[in-house]
Amino acid sequence: MSQSSQLVSPEAKAAPFLALRSESSAAPEAAPPMQVIRRNGTVSKFDASKISVAMTKAFLAVEGHGAAASRRVHEIVEQLTSEVVGALSRRMSEGRTFHIEDVQDQVELALMRSEHHKVARAYVLYREERTRQRAGQEAANALHASEEPALRVTLASGMQVSLDVARLTLIIEEACAGLEGVSAAAVLTETQRNLYDGIGEGELALASVMAARTLVEQEPNYAYVSARLLLDKLRTEVLSFVLGAPTSASQADMAVRYGEYFPAYIKTGIKAELLDPDLARFDLKKLAAALKPERDLALLCRAEIECVTLANRGMAFALATLPRSAAI
Repeated sequence: MSQSSQLVSPEAKAAPFLALRSESSAAPEAAPPMQVIRRNGTVSKFDASKISVAMTKAFLAVEGHGAAASRRVHEIVEQLTSEVVGALSRRMSEGRTFHIEDVQDQVELALMRSEHHKVARAYVLYREERTRQRAGQEAANALHASEEPALRVTLASGMQVSLDVARLTLIIEEACAGLEGVSAAAVLTETQRNLYDGIGEGELALASVMAARTLVEQEPNYAYVSARLLLDKLRTEVLSFVLGAPTSASQADMAVRYGEYFPAYIKTGIKAELLDPDLARFDLKKLAAALKPERDLALLCRAEIECVTLANRGMAFALATLPRSAAI
């Protein structure tokens, strides 16, 4: 037995060993997640990526859609997003919750402080446009609040879902944007007259097209509205077919969706032996970033929409080609 063990008393050997941990060594509690109070009063988890998306759209509005592939723009957006998150973190009240307006105010400040004044202006216009869209949505919701029962739409699968009044309103407002003498409310009202419970997806898409067409005698510009609404129908069909899943997108969404759609479109066309396989050798992502979705709205009438038959797996599909988008 060693000398050290002989110096330990029997009482000490029998005494229980208690493992004590100081307060400083205790594991720190995880901070609660940041939350955002939305305009309707609901609370959702903070998502910094939405700030990046909004900033990117503002840069694209100023520098053109070709900037989507710019490394400089991506780095600037990443840096400014980090600054906005940092500013919000410093201004958070207890509970780590802040209002959506505070987030957008910080985005404007970050753009101004970094001297991106034109981009800041584009972001302000983006906020104003979103405010106008929300007002239209609220009006549409109020209009349909008294409907009993709510209209349902029959999908291709046979399943029935509630009519998405908000999207219908948005698509009609986009179709009327920038045209003199037309009214989105008038088109929406005329569309509603032709809806019924259980209406099919195809009929629903054509209902607004026909509604705008009936108003052409009052204002010739409704012909443009009708063509743009038809474009939305074709856009849904093409995206769903090429991407292999039911997909819809507004005109504004296409600023982002073309990046995903265009390479898939080329691949689908090559597989169907309608496009030259050499097209796959190009930088399709770069080409997609150079597309200008706003040129889709240059369609003058239905006759301008060129269609080809894309045969695939025994199904015929009308694939709309929009050459104006590709004119870069």
